[in-house]
Amino acid sequence: MKQIIFLLIAMFTVYCNTAQSTNAVTMTRTDYAETITAKDLKTHLYIIAGDEMEGRDTGSRGNNMAANYLRDFYKQQGIPSPENAVDYFQTIESSYFTRMKEPKPSQNVVAFIKGSEKPEEVIVISAHYDHVGVDDKGNIYNGADDDGSGTVALMEMAEAFQLAVKDGNGPKRSVLFLHVTAEEIGLYGSRYYTENPLYPLENTLCNLNTDMIGRIDPNKEDSPNYIYLIGSDKLSQDLHDLSEEVNKKYINIELDYTFNDENDPNRFYYRSDHYNFAKKNIPVIFYFNGVHGDYHKHTDTVEKIEYELMETRTRLIFQTAWEVANRKDRITADKL
Repeated sequence: MKQIIFLLIAMFTVYCNTAQSTNAVTMTRTDYAETITAKDLKTHLYIIAGDEMEGRDTGSRGNNMAANYLRDFYKQQGIPSPENAVDYFQTIESSYFTRMKEPKPSQNVVAFIKGSEKPEEVIVISAHYDHVGVDDKGNIYNGADDDGSGTVALMEMAEAFQLAVKDGNGPKRSVLFLHVTAEEIGLYGSRYYTENPLYPLENTLCNLNTDMIGRIDPNKEDSPNYIYLIGSDKLSQDLHDLSEEVNKKYINIELDYTFNDENDPNRFYYRSDHYNFAKKNIPVIFYFNGVHGDYHKHTDTVEKIEYELMETRTRLIFQTAWEVANRKDRITADKL
């Protein structure tokens, strides 16, 4: 009888191990990308860009509430805090925010997935989670697109990568999810990170920055399946080519380079957090849907977001990060 019981236990153990092994083999990068859904993006955005967050002005109660929400999410997902951060926070003292009349301390929120083969090489995926607060009339500037959309996109991408880790398919290189504060007052959070990096900048392969990916530029209403890319070829032809190839193979939306033109009067290349990485000669891509009538107004609200389109755009960024993390050769700034 004991032999029969032992045999049954052994068979069950083999079955479980085989099932886990099969799962790891059969799940593909596309399967993980497809866990990024419009429904989940919407659920998070209704919280991040809800009235309770009071417009997420740097150092405000709402800004801190948003930071806590992000930290709690990463804890729930089992995605670690970087060892040299304090419980997912990179604290920034109030004196650093020199443009604010009454500055308060704030924090970047960071989570880290360690690479399985080349952990010292790091991809930084960033978005700013702050916005501009409440005006004198009591209007809450929810910042659903700017940049609630990028904030929740990072959350969904991190969850997809963590699912791969659990299946034994984690990225070969490390991925840092960087939610920066104080973008709206002068790119302070990203500047602070690049001045006080948690991982050496010489081993930071690229920065994929996501700032406004939830709406449609009025000029693109007739062809909404697009995303503006800025900066991809300025420091690295390798990164630009990889981005194009990934989109063609896995997503196939229009990559519009209108605002990548050096003569573009909007100068968007210099106006979001990727620029602080670019100044350190780190290759970047800035993902952007363009401005619209609600840009920097209290009417930038959650019900106006194009969630299905945001899902597609987020999957593109995830697939690009996956390729950078797992390809044989590291991305380099080959155009310096």
